[in-house]
Amino acid sequence: MEKELKNNKKYGLIGKNISYSFSKGYFTEKFKNLNLSNHYYENFDLEVITELNAIIAENNLAGLNVTIPYKEEIIPYLDDIDEIAKEIGAVNTIKVTKTGIKGYNTDIYGFKQAITKHLKSNHKKALILGTGGASKAVAYVFYQLGILYKFVSRKPVNDQLSYSTLDKEKIQAYQIIVNCSPVGTYPNINKKPNIPYEGLGKNHLLFDLIYNPNKTAFLKMGEAAGSVIENGLSMLEFQAEKAWNIWNS
Repeated sequence: MEKELKNNKKYGLIGKNISYSFSKGYFTEKFKNLNLSNHYYENFDLEVITELNAIIAENNLAGLNVTIPYKEEIIPYLDDIDEIAKEIGAVNTIKVTKTGIKGYNTDIYGFKQAITKHLKSNHKKALILGTGGASKAVAYVFYQLGILYKFVSRKPVNDQLSYSTLDKEKIQAYQIIVNCSPVGTYPNINKKPNIPYEGLGKNHLLFDLIYNPNKTAFLKMGEAAGSVIENGLSMLEFQAEKAWNIWNS
């Protein structure tokens, strides 16, 4: 029995109010399909990030995914951090090793894989709604792709835009709009970011990092205007596979 327990591999997700999460179901199904009966995945709903070290020690974890609101807060608790994750200032994947815990960012890979297939020659400028950890990964991808971007925030700093300054003309000028805020997540499915939707058209691409519901109020407005729309599910699948590769490298 002791040998069996020693060979068990346990992974998990840390965040706050994460009962809705995609990750547990995804990895549980993956372990089943791969016949990995000694692999387990659990949600760890933390009130504060200071609980991290105890969670890792008590559960003998091999790896973790990280979600809202800890993608930035977790950095001081790491023993090491991947250079790209360090550069953008956000971590969503942790690998536990004998020498400590190391942070990575697989959101970059996930978002790039998910959005690239939709990009057209007119997609030169993007609005990023929200300024949390996920938005930093989105901005990094746009930088890599040579797409100009602006953050939109309720409390703008530096050259960020406020929602109140957006108008129809600005929306028409930015033909990629990515919602990185939690607005519209289940159960608040009728809520949507406060932007002038009348500026949307068939040349727009709307990407929502939310995947529950499948089609948010934000995406429905884009669909009604003839825009191309995409939710966050494929991004999550891509980033989850990247995390799995990191844990097993």
